[in-house]
Formats: sequence, C-alpha cells, structure tokens
Amino acid sequence: MTSTSSIGLMTMFAVDLADMYFLSLLGEQELAAAIGFAGTLLFLLTAISIGLNIAMGAMVARAEGARDRDGAKRYCTNVLLLSALLGLVLTIPLWYALPYLLTLLGADGLTHQYALSYGQILLPSTVFLTIGMGAAAALRAVGAAKLSMYAIMLGGIVNAVLDPLFIFTFGWGLEGAAWASVVARLAIVLAALIPLHRKYRLLAQPSLTHFIADFPKVMVVALPAMLTNLATPIGSSYVIKVMAEFGDSAVAGAAIIGRLAPVAFGFVFALSGAIGPIIGQNVGQQDYGRVKEAIRNALLVNLAYVTSVWVLLANISGWIVAVFDVGGEAAELIYFYLHWLVGGFIFAGTLFITNACFNNLNRAHIATMFNFARAFLGTVPAVFILSELFGAKGVLAGEMVGVVLWSLIAVWLVRRTVERMARGTEPEANEVQELFEPLKEDETCQWAYCSGQAQLNQQCHSHSDDGVVVEPSSAK
Repeated sequence: MTSTSSIGLMTMFAVDLADMYFLSLLGEQELAAAIGFAGTLLFLLTAISIGLNIAMGAMVARAEGARDRDGAKRYCTNVLLLSALLGLVLTIPLWYALPYLLTLLGADGLTHQYALSYGQILLPSTVFLTIGMGAAAALRAVGAAKLSMYAIMLGGIVNAVLDPLFIFTFGWGLEGAAWASVVARLAIVLAALIPLHRKYRLLAQPSLTHFIADFPKVMVVALPAMLTNLATPIGSSYVIKVMAEFGDSAVAGAAIIGRLAPVAFGFVFALSGAIGPIIGQNVGQQDYGRVKEAIRNALLVNLAYVTSVWVLLANISGWIVAVFDVGGEAAELIYFYLHWLVGGFIFAGTLFITNACFNNLNRAHIATMFNFARAFLGTVPAVFILSELFGAKGVLAGEMVGVVLWSLIAVWLVRRTVERMARGTEPEANEVQELFEPLKEDETCQWAYCSGQAQLNQQCHSHSDDGVVVEPSSAK
C-alpha cells in the first residue's frame, strides 16, 4: 500500500520540484520566492482536500470491512460531491482575497506580481485536485493501490511533459507552470474516476436524500480531519511571513526546501495514508491486535526510511545547490537543512502516522488537537524565539523543533487508546459499530488487508487489484 502510493505521490512532488528547476533557468530569484508565497496560500485549500480524502478512506474502508458495499458506494459518491461543493465555495472568496493575503505574508514588488499571477491561475483548479485525490483515496480504501498510483502518476507525467512546453516553447514562464498543473489535475480526475466507476462500481446515482442523510456521518470524520490539516498551512503561513523578513533569497531557499522535502519524504506521506484503510478495516473487524501491529510497523518503517534519506541528502547537498543555481542566503539555508534538520522529519512522520490512526479509530478530534498544538504551541513560539537568535536558519529550525514533543505524546496516546478499545474500557469504544453493522462472530473480513486474510484455517474472500473475487478451496 505504501510503495504504490509513494510512487504516485513522489511523481507529483518531483514535478513540483521540476517546476522550480525549470523556473530557476529563467534566472529570476523572484520566481522561486513567488511560488513559496503562493504555495503557502494554495495549501489552505489543499488541506481541506486532504481532510476530505481522510474521510473518504476511513468511511469506505470501514464499510468494506463490515461487508457493506452499498454503504461504501454511497459514502464514496457523497464525499466526492461534498469535495466538489466545498472546493467551489472556498475557492471563490480566496481568489478575490489573494492579493491582500499575499501582501499580509510579506510579498511585495515583482515577487507579489508573480505570486498573484501564479495563484489566480492555479487556485480554481483546486476543485479538480480535490475530486481526483478523493477518487484515488477511494481506490486505495478497497485495496486497488496500483490503480490509485497510476492515476496520480499520470497527473505527474502530464505535468512533466507540459512544463517545458508551456514555460519555454510557448514562452509563458511562470504562468506556463501554473497551466501545466491545471491540465495535470484534470488528468488525475479522469484516471481515478474511470476505474472507480467501471471496475469497482463505487459511484452511485447522486441522491439529495442520501447526501443529507450521510452528511453528518461524513463530517464526523471530515471536519476534524480538515481542521487538523488546516493547522499545517496556518503554521506555514507564519513561517513564510517570518522568513520574508530576511529577504527574497531566504524565501527562495525555503521554497526550494519546501519542494524538495515532499520528494524526499513522499514515502512517509504515503505511509500515513496507507495505514488508514488498514486500520479502518481491522477496526470494522474488531481485531485490535492487527491495529497495534500496523501502528508499530509503520513507526519502525518511518524511522528507518527517514534515517536513510538523511544520510543520502547530506551527501548530495552540494549537487542540489548547484542544480538550482542559488547562492547567498538561499544556499546556506539549503545546506543547513540537509545536514542538520532532515532527521527531524522522523518526528513529523510520526505525527502523520498517529493522526491517521486517530482518524480511523473514530477519534479525529484528537488528531485535530495535536496538529493545532504543534502549530500554535510548537511551531509559532519556536520559530519566533529561534529566528530572533539565529535569523533565517532559526526559522527552519523552529519549524522542525515544534513537532518533537507533540509527536512523542501522540504515540503514547494512540497506543493507550487502542489498548483501552481492545479491553472495551475506552469510552464510546463501540462507536464504530453504531455507524457500521458489525460482522458476526463466525465471519471474517473479505477484503485485502483485514485480519481474516491472515487466518488460513478460516474461509475468507479477498479482492485483488484487478477486481476478481477469489474464494479459497479450503473452507474449514
């Protein structure tokens, strides 16, 4: 689940990094800074999309784990409709407020002009991104990880092909990069929705009655998840505002780091996304032993991966600076980040994983609490203090320091929550079963990564990525 998801995500992130590289060839430092400012604001809507994707994965996976395919189909359809509706409602006021928000973040002059042009083109296409990523999340929730990967990869490939064409051949510059991303998002929508409907039949006829009936259940997961993810761009907005005090070169360096980190750690982002459906289906099956196993293994994989990438990035830091042809403050920040701060992503990845766990344990409000605590009690004070002491480097360090304590507390609490749910002592421990019909004691889960799949002495139906239902011959 993680490997397929990470390939798709890292393809998209790599294209974002390629955007930065192509634009650096134009020789204007303001372009990189502009993407840094605009990207911070655009992530506000992306955070809403991520929250809805979490709801999609959790709701569909739980329904699948409880053998409720009709419920999974309804949730999938209604979450996609909600994604489109919220995307439209939120995009319009943000589009009009974009000039004032960029000024608030500290963008001015040519940088402000570039950021505004880039944002006004890309912002309306957030609706496409929300729908496409939601459909990809639904595919992962039913075990179709490869199809989800292909959809995201297609978007990345389209973007990579169109970038040099639009930027250089057509001479559109920064606006060309924005239009390439718009077309790529449309490609993701088509590539994800077609198999979701034709192969898995997870798109139902839209029904206002069903939408209204399912809305409260969806929002129980989606609203806290959206609030959880809003904490990150709020914290990032403060970071970019403080960084702007040190000039465009510092902002450009931070923007390059902001594009490089997702490529390097796309696997970690995918890991936190992949663990959600696994936990959701096993919660639906009430097998908390498998839930604890999945959490433990995810944390160990996160530790091993980040450590390995840290060593690699520290050794190629000089090459990275040379590729983007930056100097001064920007180069110093990149060197500092790659040698000293990358390892801190262990704690960021830990918080991503625990947030996914809380969302799928029907404790999304706890994930919200931790993300806002990270932003307002971690990032903001740490950035304020360290920036005063160490300048632009202190801004980067403060952003990383802010996550350490809260990630450790989150690990302790998620383990405690699962233990109490397993013993039946957690308040509302059976809340999931109030929303989804539980399996009978003699039934096992039919889906791809539930505990019944590992019980070889019991009959279990499983779905493969090609949609074929396999029934083992031994059924005793």
